[in-house]
Amino acid sequence: MDERDALIAALQQQIAEQQRQIAEKDRQIAELTEENSSLASQLEKQKEEISELKQKLGLNSHNSSISSAKEGFNKPPKNKSLREPSGNNPGAQKGHKGANINLPHKPDEEVEHFPEKCRKCPFLEKCRQDGKVFRRGECRYELNVVLYVKVTAHHVIEVASCPHDKSTLKMKGRFPDNIRGYIQYGDSFAVLAGLLSTYGAVSVNRIHDLLGSMFGVSISTGTIMSMVSKCAKQVGPILPEIRKLIANSDVSHFDETGTDMNGRIFWVHCSSTGQLTLLTANQKRGKDGMDDNGVLPLYRGTAVHDCWGPYWNYPNVNHAVCCAHILRELNWVIEFIPEHTWAAAFRDLLLKMKKAKEDAIERGEKELGSDLLSEFDKEYDRILRIADEECPDPPDPPDRKRGRKKKGKERALIERLRRLKDAVCLFVHDFAVPFDNNQAERDVRNIKTKTKVSGCFRTEEGLQDYLDVMSYLGTAKKHGVSVFEALTAAFNGNLEIILS
Repeated sequence: MDERDALIAALQQQIAEQQRQIAEKDRQIAELTEENSSLASQLEKQKEEISELKQKLGLNSHNSSISSAKEGFNKPPKNKSLREPSGNNPGAQKGHKGANINLPHKPDEEVEHFPEKCRKCPFLEKCRQDGKVFRRGECRYELNVVLYVKVTAHHVIEVASCPHDKSTLKMKGRFPDNIRGYIQYGDSFAVLAGLLSTYGAVSVNRIHDLLGSMFGVSISTGTIMSMVSKCAKQVGPILPEIRKLIANSDVSHFDETGTDMNGRIFWVHCSSTGQLTLLTANQKRGKDGMDDNGVLPLYRGTAVHDCWGPYWNYPNVNHAVCCAHILRELNWVIEFIPEHTWAAAFRDLLLKMKKAKEDAIERGEKELGSDLLSEFDKEYDRILRIADEECPDPPDPPDRKRGRKKKGKERALIERLRRLKDAVCLFVHDFAVPFDNNQAERDVRNIKTKTKVSGCFRTEEGLQDYLDVMSYLGTAKKHGVSVFEALTAAFNGNLEIILS
């Protein structure tokens, strides 16, 4: 009996030890399972981060809002254009009229080229006087630039002796108001310096060097900046009229871009049409800056923009979304999530709508047929239903306490396309509304060139002077007035020339 009890006790002890070992292994398994789950979660998170980094590295002007100027050596291949290939050979197409140099005015000098044998003949002059021996043949023109400085000396005349009135002996003439110092530069220098600094995007130091080398005069950088400021003051009176005309237009374009102002970011706000340009600067990118521009608060027409949030703060405006921006976002989905087919289908739909409108305009039509519009409408909704299946709205995480759930770039695009359908498709319903916002983007492009070549602006006043002059010159070009003629006219008090 004792042996049996001892055996049972030993077995119980052995079982207890095994149970302890099992419990320990269960604990280790649980720890390893938890650790594995944590590592799996970390791995998934790292995969997402790597994917996001790859996507960011792959961003360019083709698939995002990044400008081509910022791409450097990472520009996309030239064959990745948003335009569909036409199939035509590069260069001028059949029927193109070509371009020729026009003579600016009548020849200042005429030179006659006689045959070599006649030039050596002693009877050349007699034959020339005869009038019947020679006749003029082909004529060719040579244009040259003559650079010189015209110096005008202004003398004040004093009355030294008057035989009629002795009281005039103390009288003398007076200088014109613009002749203030011993030496000053005329308006033509201000026009040239202003054009080089603004439209030419040349730095002040280079303008100093250029004017010095061309004319042999040393104009200080401070004087050059004063000349640009003088140009801005001359064009200033016409800017309220430009603002008023844009505010009353049926279709206008709006855009904004950042620029460096002595280490601080200032935002250039653009309001423009095919005939008008208005540029202003503000520290705020959003509604405050847009209000300061002075157009949108008064506007009641169709505003074409890139769909940035603050533009929707103007409820009295008829909004039109730039479809070129949408195409770039679609290209991002196509490149980085190729298994989602909806993006390519939506891109093709937008391009099909664009082509249909262009063909209709070419045929002289003013609108698309109702059947075609209905077809586009149904296809639009069908593609978005596919998008919902391929990229569904993610569920709320169980531990989310506040804030909006993270939807991702693709899902945000899908919801925006559904919510803003009317604004996206407005260009096919109203032929006055363009497919893109290229007009405004062209109007702000020079600001990037200016800062790239000349560096940052030093003062807020200098920045606004630049924008005032560019608003005036941009409007002038749209009306077919050369920038030199326009700025010269401003100094002559003929500002309305740019609106004629």
